[in-house]
Amino acid sequence: MSVKPRQPAPKLEVRTVDGDTWNLESSRPAAFTMIGAYRSLHCAMCKNYLGELEAKLPAFEKLGVEVIAVSVDSAERAARAKAEWGLARMRVGYGLSIDTARQWGLFISGAQKESETDEFSEPGLFLVKADGTLYTASIANTPWARPPLDQMLECEVV
Repeated sequence: MSVKPRQPAPKLEVRTVDGDTWNLESSRPAAFTMIGAYRSLHCAMCKNYLGELEAKLPAFEKLGVEVIAVSVDSAERAARAKAEWGLARMRVGYGLSIDTARQWGLFISGAQKESETDEFSEPGLFLVKADGTLYTASIANTPWARPPLDQMLECEVV
């Protein structure tokens, strides 16, 4: 399945490191839900990008954007990412299935090193309108191709 702006976003439900279940259908942002799919605990570029997003959370929240980072990682690996990467305020979801990642159009990669998860999704950043319609999708097949967060805030795209 290929995700397309102006179409309903695929279903998404994950457990969070904080012990809750997060569901896109139940999400009630003032403007948008931002879903940041990250590769896994092993990814240093994900650490940097999510660290930057963590620092900009207040600016996004001011614009009515609810943010969640999700990955295929286990609860333990996601908790380590949240703690080791300093994501104190960010909601971090785990257990994204490979099938769901594919429904969102994410590229799937296999482990190249022992520290990597057997299969994981490459990064993606999605904005979903409050009515559940996909507004924008940025999907990468490499760890470094990600939308500049400052540009999103400067243009008040959100």
